[in-house]
Formats: sequence, C-alpha cells, structure tokens
Amino acid sequence: MNLLDIFINTLYPQTCGICNKLSKKPICRKCKNKLDKIIFPKRKVFLPLSGIYYDEHMYLFKYEGIIKQKIILYKFYDKSYLYKFFADIIYKNLKIMEYIKSYDIIIPVPLAKYRKRERGYNQTYLILKELAKKDNQIIIAEDVLLKVKNIKPQSTLDKKQRQYNIKNAFYVQREYKIKNKKILLFDDVFTTGSTTNECSRVLKEKNAIKVGILTIVKD
Repeated sequence: MNLLDIFINTLYPQTCGICNKLSKKPICRKCKNKLDKIIFPKRKVFLPLSGIYYDEHMYLFKYEGIIKQKIILYKFYDKSYLYKFFADIIYKNLKIMEYIKSYDIIIPVPLAKYRKRERGYNQTYLILKELAKKDNQIIIAEDVLLKVKNIKPQSTLDKKQRQYNIKNAFYVQREYKIKNKKILLFDDVFTTGSTTNECSRVLKEKNAIKVGILTIVKD
C-alpha cells in the first residue's frame, strides 16, 4: 500500500459492502458467510442458435435481495466505492476466476458517453480494474468496444423493444486486439440478453472466435 492509499484509508476507513461496519476487507467475515449461502455460479453453454451470438453465459447471483439492493446503490445512487465489494466477491470464487482465465481478453460492456458523464464512471470497468490489480493475468480491453448510439434505457422496454432499441448501438475499433481471440464480455445485470447479444454480434463480425458473457446477476 502506497502513501496515498494510506492517507485515503485514514480519511475514509474501509467498511463492509454489506453491513457498512468498519472492516479490513471489502466484505467482513460475518457477511461473507451469509453471501456464501446465496452465491451459486451458474454456467450455461449455448449450441449454435439463430439470433444468439454469444457462446456461453455465467453469473453469480439471482437479481434479488441484498445483491439487487447493492447493484442499484452502485449504479444509481453514487456509491462507486462498492466496486471493491463486487470485485472481491468475484476474485474469491475459484469457479468464476477459472472461467475468466479461459478467455484471452475481458471487455466491460460500454456506456454511452452521456451516461458515463452523468454517472461519473462505468460501473463494470471499475470492477474489472480492481480485479486486474488482484490478478495480473486478467487482460482488460476497455478501448475496443464503443457505444455509439444513444438509446432509451433498456430497463424501460420489453424484450422485443430492447432488441430493436439496441440494434447497431455498438462499434468495434482496434480490431487487431480481438481477431482470432476468445472474448469475455462483463456486465452487471443480465435480463433479456439483448445488450450482450448485440455486443457479441459486432465482436464476431470482427473475427472474435468465441464470445462468452459474465454477469454478476441474472434477472
């Protein structure tokens, strides 16, 4: 830990991401034991199906209870510090880490520029950045996939509307970084899969050989 980190930790002592009590780690032991009872990493592999461009999907939780509350706080109520909490959950799960390391590159699902300015951060990238600090084998490519189309919030639409809404919203640059590579897309919430499917489509058009999805929760 450098001097800056020591200074920041003195001013803003770390607290547990669940109970908010002072803790040396992002999750205290008592709350970790509670989480261990509800975390069941699930992995679904997809056979080639018309209209589905990703090959598999893994997630840690169902979108409910305390995890749902924390994601809402993290995304919409300026609780950016919770990135350490989510990164710690991922890092300490061997099954998830093995899944991540089976891919060459991990890409956070991007935000539109206006949404990033509004929120102040890309919530998925913050988690990945912290994860890469913990394990230097994780390679993040934040500069490959861009969101180039402003769309209505996906959460306000039904499944068919989401598919139409997200069409052509993403663009791939620096194609050489993904050519003939296995790409893992990381997002916080998986609902209908429209966003990650559209990201997967454009990545495969640019010669990614495999695209997997990792999300914290599935709705």
